[in-house]
Amino acid sequence: MELETKTIDGAANNREIKEAFDEFLRAFDAFKGANDERLEALEKRSADVVSEEKVDRINRALEDQKRALDDLTLAQARPALAGDPGRKAMPHQVRERKQAFDRYVRKGDAGGLDALELKAMSVGSLPDGGYTVPLEIETTIDRVLAKASPIRGISTVRQIGANVYRKPITTVGAATGWVGETDAISQTSTPTLAAIDFPAMEIYAMPAATQTLLDDSQVDIEQWLAEEVQIVFAEQEGIAFVTGTGTNTPKGFLSYTAVADATWSWGNLGYIASGAAGAFASTNPSDPLLDLAYAPKQGYRANGRWVMNRKTESAVRKFKDTTGNYIWQPGTSAAQPATLFGYPVTESEAMPDVAANSLSIAFGDFARGYLVVDRIGIRVLRDPYSAKPYILFYTTKRVGGGVQNFEAIKLMKFAVS
Repeated sequence: MELETKTIDGAANNREIKEAFDEFLRAFDAFKGANDERLEALEKRSADVVSEEKVDRINRALEDQKRALDDLTLAQARPALAGDPGRKAMPHQVRERKQAFDRYVRKGDAGGLDALELKAMSVGSLPDGGYTVPLEIETTIDRVLAKASPIRGISTVRQIGANVYRKPITTVGAATGWVGETDAISQTSTPTLAAIDFPAMEIYAMPAATQTLLDDSQVDIEQWLAEEVQIVFAEQEGIAFVTGTGTNTPKGFLSYTAVADATWSWGNLGYIASGAAGAFASTNPSDPLLDLAYAPKQGYRANGRWVMNRKTESAVRKFKDTTGNYIWQPGTSAAQPATLFGYPVTESEAMPDVAANSLSIAFGDFARGYLVVDRIGIRVLRDPYSAKPYILFYTTKRVGGGVQNFEAIKLMKFAVS
């Protein structure tokens, strides 16, 4: 296994992001011009294959530009790791812990970790083997996950010390009433409380390295382990938070029962129909999107955002409002997301493509609607025997998730009603 070493120049990196963002804006201007020609031709009933292909080609190029811009922005947002210039000195205990963990990863020497755990009277190892990852690596992985796992980045995240997080919810508030000065006062109903459990499920990764690589003192073991693990953790989390069944995985918000928003009740997610089976309506296709934006109560719309995959977003990008303005707009800077009706768009590839009865678009306040729970601690077990000459690092973390407020998130169902 070979590792690539890079020196990051902040000024050069910022310039590259700015150039990519400028290119993205130029591509969007070209897309608008081509799409305007297509729409004008449609109004004259003379649209041809060439204009359709031109719009699709520019739209694909726009997608490529956006993907490249996202990659550059994510790379710049990667947190600093141990050994980076300008990093503050660590406390002695933290440094000692990191050094002991480094010896364990490189040589399998667990003596330093055992001595530290006895000294601190802490639970750093478990009966089935393995050691708790130092906090700096753990928070590094979590911070990168917040960037790479889109739903984690927009949801509420809670750190828990047990296997289950129980959250009490008020489903019905206290009743009130008006009363005159001398009128009799009757007792009002009391609030109704419910409890929602969020169990933490185990997610794992098992990167491998040769002993020769680990013997190389120039390799930053902390950075290598964090980068190897964060990629697979982010991919699995991104899928689970959207479509996870709740059995051995977090429960994704699309796994809850969806009902027409007019008949919504607690425990379900309400949906707005697109107006056509497996597609947007042929006339005024943006109207259901506007209905979806106004489906949540005002308190949830203030921090509302859209969630959809890139393919769905590319279709929405073509729509205009009644005044001829595009409802999708690029961000004002490279770090800002695109907006739809003024609300930010979060791209999640775990969202389904548009199909018959699919729930391909979500809108709402995900910080209030979806909860991610992280069991404190990431654990690593060094295995030098199972895949010689490679050494495996079985790394595990416990993560849970589910809807905590069924009013805060609404869906679009691609159906007539």
